[in-house]
Amino acid sequence: MFLKKRKQAKRLKLQQAPRKLVAHTHPRSFVVEQFRTLRTNINFSSPDSDIRSIVITSAAPGEGKSTAAANLAVVFAQEGKKVLLVDGDMRKPTTHHTFHMANMKGLSNVLTRQAKIEEAVQATEVERLDLLTCGPIPPNPAELLASQSMSKMMEQLKNLYDLVVFDAPPVLSVADGQLLASKCEGTILVINSGKTEKEQALKAKEAIAASNSRIIGAVLNNFVPLKDGYYYQYYGTEK
Repeated sequence: MFLKKRKQAKRLKLQQAPRKLVAHTHPRSFVVEQFRTLRTNINFSSPDSDIRSIVITSAAPGEGKSTAAANLAVVFAQEGKKVLLVDGDMRKPTTHHTFHMANMKGLSNVLTRQAKIEEAVQATEVERLDLLTCGPIPPNPAELLASQSMSKMMEQLKNLYDLVVFDAPPVLSVADGQLLASKCEGTILVINSGKTEKEQALKAKEAIAASNSRIIGAVLNNFVPLKDGYYYQYYGTEK
C-alpha cells in the first residue's frame, strides 16, 4: 500500500511540475512515453514528406503548451533529428526559464536584424537540441511575426535544422499564434483536461484553420487516469 502511494505521488509530481523537462530528466516515465507517441503520430501524419516546422499553441493561457513544446522538441532530438525550439511567445516568454538560459539575444533580435541566427541560437544540454529564446520583448510582436524578416528566417532555419518547433502564444488571446501557424507546416493544439471549455477549443481550432495552417492534432494535457492499469504501471516504472 505504501509503495503504491509513493508511485502515485511520484506520478502526480511529474504531472504538476511546471515547465519541467521530463523527457530529459525522466526519460522512462509514462508521461514521456506519451510524448513519444505524439512524435510517432506526427511522423505518420505526413507519410510523403517530413514535417519541418510545427507550432504548439493553446486556446488560452496556462494550458501547458510551453511544457508540451519543450518536451516534444526533446523527444524529437532523442530520435536523432537536429531540432530547434523557438520561443515565439514574445509577450510572455518562458523557454529561457525552462532551460535555465539567458535571454539577452533571441528571436526579436534576429527579426529586427540586430543579430544573426548563429549569434542568437544557444545549445542546450540535450544533444542535438538548440534553443532560440524570445530575446528582449518588442513593442510590436505581431508586426515582427508577419514581416518578411520572419519568412526569410524560416527559410534559413529549414536549411539548418531537421525540425523547428515554435512555442506560440494562445490563439484566442492575440493574433501572434495565428501568424506563426500561417508560417509553419503544421499546428498542434494543447487542451487542458478539465479546464479548457469545449467552446474555447472549437474557436481555437477555427482560428488555426483560418490561418491556412494544417492542424496535425490535439494534445489532452493534465489528464489523470482514475486508476492504475497495466499499461500505466509498465511504462511508469523506472529502474
